[in-house]
Amino acid sequence: MKNPYLFSYLPFVTVVIFSLTFGVYTVGISIEFFKEIGLYSGMREFLSDAELRIFLLIIYALLIFMVFSAFKLIGETIHNGAMLFFSKDVEGKSYSEARAGSVIYFFGAVATAGGIFSIQVMGIIFLCTTLFYFIYTVYKLSKFMSFGSMIGLIAFEVMLWGAFISGIVYILIKLYNGVLASLPI
Repeated sequence: MKNPYLFSYLPFVTVVIFSLTFGVYTVGISIEFFKEIGLYSGMREFLSDAELRIFLLIIYALLIFMVFSAFKLIGETIHNGAMLFFSKDVEGKSYSEARAGSVIYFFGAVATAGGIFSIQVMGIIFLCTTLFYFIYTVYKLSKFMSFGSMIGLIAFEVMLWGAFISGIVYILIKLYNGVLASLPI
Protein backbone atom coordinates (compact mmCIF):
# COMPACT_ATOMS: atom_id res chain seq x y z
CA MET A 1 0.00 0.00 0.00
CA LYS A 2 1.33 3.41 -0.98
CA ASN A 3 1.27 6.09 1.70
CA PRO A 4 -0.88 9.03 0.46
CA TYR A 5 1.10 11.47 2.61
CA LEU A 6 4.48 10.62 1.08
CA PHE A 7 4.86 14.00 -0.63
CA SER A 8 2.85 16.12 1.81
CA TYR A 9 5.95 17.95 3.07
CA LEU A 10 7.17 18.94 -0.42
CA PRO A 11 5.14 22.18 -0.80
CA PHE A 12 6.64 23.54 2.42
CA VAL A 13 10.18 22.47 1.50
CA THR A 14 9.71 23.89 -1.99
CA VAL A 15 8.63 27.29 -0.66
CA VAL A 16 11.60 27.29 1.74
CA ILE A 17 14.07 26.50 -1.06
CA PHE A 18 12.58 29.13 -3.38
CA SER A 19 12.70 31.65 -0.51
CA LEU A 20 16.32 30.89 0.27
CA THR A 21 17.50 31.09 -3.35
CA PHE A 22 15.67 34.34 -4.05
CA GLY A 23 16.80 35.60 -0.62
CA VAL A 24 20.48 34.91 -1.35
CA TYR A 25 20.19 36.85 -4.60
CA THR A 26 18.46 39.74 -2.80
CA VAL A 27 21.19 39.82 -0.13
CA GLY A 28 23.85 40.20 -2.81
CA ILE A 29 21.96 43.04 -4.47
CA SER A 30 21.32 44.73 -1.10
CA ILE A 31 24.98 44.58 -0.05
CA GLU A 32 26.01 46.20 -3.34
CA PHE A 33 23.33 48.87 -2.88
CA PHE A 34 24.43 49.55 0.70
CA LYS A 35 28.03 49.96 -0.49
CA GLU A 36 26.97 52.43 -3.19
CA ILE A 37 25.05 54.68 -0.81
CA GLY A 38 27.68 54.45 1.94
CA LEU A 39 25.54 52.58 4.46
CA TYR A 40 27.57 49.37 4.40
CA SER A 41 30.53 50.69 6.41
CA GLY A 42 28.17 51.93 9.13
CA MET A 43 26.47 48.56 9.33
CA ARG A 44 29.86 46.84 9.54
CA GLU A 45 30.60 48.76 12.75
CA PHE A 46 27.92 46.70 14.49
CA LEU A 47 28.01 43.42 12.59
CA SER A 48 30.60 41.35 10.79
CA ASP A 49 30.11 40.70 7.09
CA ALA A 50 28.86 37.14 7.72
CA GLU A 51 26.43 38.27 10.45
CA LEU A 52 25.08 41.04 8.24
CA ARG A 53 24.56 38.62 5.34
CA ILE A 54 22.85 36.06 7.60
CA PHE A 55 20.56 38.66 9.17
CA LEU A 56 19.61 40.05 5.77
CA LEU A 57 19.07 36.52 4.43
CA ILE A 58 16.71 35.71 7.31
CA ILE A 59 14.72 38.91 6.74
CA TYR A 60 14.53 38.56 2.95
CA ALA A 61 13.85 34.82 3.02
CA LEU A 62 11.04 35.36 5.52
CA LEU A 63 9.46 38.09 3.38
CA ILE A 64 9.79 36.03 0.20
CA PHE A 65 8.45 32.98 2.07
CA MET A 66 5.35 34.96 2.98
CA VAL A 67 4.84 36.06 -0.63
CA PHE A 68 5.25 32.54 -2.03
CA SER A 69 3.01 31.11 0.68
CA ALA A 70 0.33 33.66 -0.14
CA PHE A 71 0.62 32.81 -3.86
CA LYS A 72 0.34 29.10 -3.02
CA LEU A 73 -2.76 29.71 -0.92
CA ILE A 74 -4.35 31.88 -3.60
CA GLY A 75 -3.43 29.34 -6.29
CA GLU A 76 -4.97 26.46 -4.37
CA THR A 77 -8.10 28.49 -3.71
CA ILE A 78 -8.45 29.39 -7.40
CA HIS A 79 -7.84 25.78 -8.45
CA ASN A 80 -10.28 24.34 -5.91
CA GLY A 81 -12.89 26.91 -6.97
CA ALA A 82 -12.40 25.88 -10.59
CA MET A 83 -12.72 22.22 -9.61
CA LEU A 84 -15.92 23.03 -7.73
CA PHE A 85 -17.46 24.55 -10.84
CA PHE A 86 -16.15 22.19 -13.53
CA SER A 87 -15.36 18.79 -11.99
CA LYS A 88 -17.81 15.94 -11.70
CA ASP A 89 -15.54 14.03 -9.30
CA VAL A 90 -17.42 13.68 -6.00
CA GLU A 91 -14.97 11.22 -4.40
CA GLY A 92 -11.90 13.46 -4.60
CA LYS A 93 -9.78 11.10 -6.71
CA SER A 94 -8.74 13.92 -9.03
CA TYR A 95 -7.41 15.90 -6.05
CA SER A 96 -5.12 13.08 -4.95
CA GLU A 97 -4.01 12.42 -8.55
CA ALA A 98 -2.82 16.00 -9.05
CA ARG A 99 -1.03 16.26 -5.69
CA ALA A 100 1.97 14.36 -6.99
CA GLY A 101 2.74 17.43 -9.12
CA SER A 102 4.37 19.03 -6.11
CA VAL A 103 7.49 17.09 -7.09
CA ILE A 104 7.72 19.31 -10.20
CA TYR A 105 7.90 22.43 -8.05
CA PHE A 106 10.43 20.77 -5.75
CA PHE A 107 12.80 20.06 -8.65
CA GLY A 108 12.21 23.59 -9.96
CA ALA A 109 13.15 25.01 -6.57
CA VAL A 110 16.33 22.91 -6.51
CA ALA A 111 17.13 24.09 -10.06
CA THR A 112 16.94 27.74 -8.98
CA ALA A 113 20.01 27.10 -6.83
CA GLY A 114 21.95 26.72 -10.09
CA GLY A 115 20.93 30.20 -11.23
CA ILE A 116 21.24 31.88 -7.86
CA PHE A 117 23.25 34.84 -9.17
CA SER A 118 20.83 35.79 -11.95
CA ILE A 119 17.28 36.92 -11.25
CA GLN A 120 16.42 36.31 -14.90
CA VAL A 121 17.50 32.65 -14.73
CA MET A 122 15.65 32.10 -11.44
CA GLY A 123 12.55 33.81 -12.82
CA ILE A 124 12.62 31.72 -16.00
CA ILE A 125 13.06 28.53 -13.98
CA PHE A 126 10.13 29.51 -11.75
CA LEU A 127 7.88 30.33 -14.72
CA CYS A 128 8.85 27.13 -16.57
CA THR A 129 8.21 25.10 -13.42
CA THR A 130 4.79 26.72 -13.07
CA LEU A 131 4.00 25.98 -16.72
CA PHE A 132 5.09 22.32 -16.40
CA TYR A 133 3.03 21.96 -13.22
CA PHE A 134 -0.02 23.44 -14.94
CA ILE A 135 0.36 21.09 -17.93
CA TYR A 136 0.84 18.10 -15.61
CA THR A 137 -2.23 19.02 -13.56
CA VAL A 138 -4.38 19.48 -16.66
CA TYR A 139 -3.16 16.13 -18.01
CA LYS A 140 -3.91 14.33 -14.74
CA LEU A 141 -7.34 15.93 -14.41
CA SER A 142 -8.29 15.24 -18.03
CA LYS A 143 -9.43 11.70 -17.25
CA PHE A 144 -11.90 13.00 -14.67
CA MET A 145 -13.41 15.77 -16.82
CA SER A 146 -14.99 16.28 -20.21
CA PHE A 147 -13.29 18.41 -22.87
CA GLY A 148 -15.67 21.32 -22.22
CA SER A 149 -15.02 21.14 -18.48
CA MET A 150 -11.27 21.18 -19.10
CA ILE A 151 -11.58 24.29 -21.29
CA GLY A 152 -13.73 25.90 -18.59
CA LEU A 153 -11.20 24.99 -15.87
CA ILE A 154 -8.28 26.39 -17.86
CA ALA A 155 -10.16 29.57 -18.80
CA PHE A 156 -11.33 30.09 -15.21
CA GLU A 157 -7.82 29.75 -13.76
CA VAL A 158 -6.14 31.85 -16.46
CA MET A 159 -8.72 34.65 -16.13
CA LEU A 160 -8.54 34.77 -12.32
CA TRP A 161 -4.73 34.70 -12.29
CA GLY A 162 -4.68 37.34 -15.03
CA ALA A 163 -7.03 39.58 -13.06
CA PHE A 164 -5.04 39.06 -9.86
CA ILE A 165 -1.66 39.81 -11.43
CA SER A 166 -3.07 42.77 -13.40
CA GLY A 167 -4.44 44.20 -10.16
CA ILE A 168 -1.07 43.86 -8.44
CA VAL A 169 0.76 45.48 -11.37
CA TYR A 170 -1.79 48.33 -11.45
CA ILE A 171 -1.36 48.97 -7.71
CA LEU A 172 2.44 48.93 -8.00
CA ILE A 173 2.37 51.38 -10.92
CA LYS A 174 0.02 53.70 -9.02
CA LEU A 175 2.27 53.58 -5.95
CA TYR A 176 5.36 54.23 -8.07
CA ASN A 177 3.71 57.20 -9.80
CA GLY A 178 2.51 58.53 -6.44
CA VAL A 179 6.01 58.38 -4.99
CA LEU A 180 7.47 60.09 -8.08
CA ALA A 181 4.81 62.82 -7.95
CA SER A 182 5.55 63.52 -4.29
CA LEU A 183 9.29 64.02 -4.83
CA PRO A 184 10.51 67.62 -4.99
CA ILE A 185 11.97 68.48 -8.36
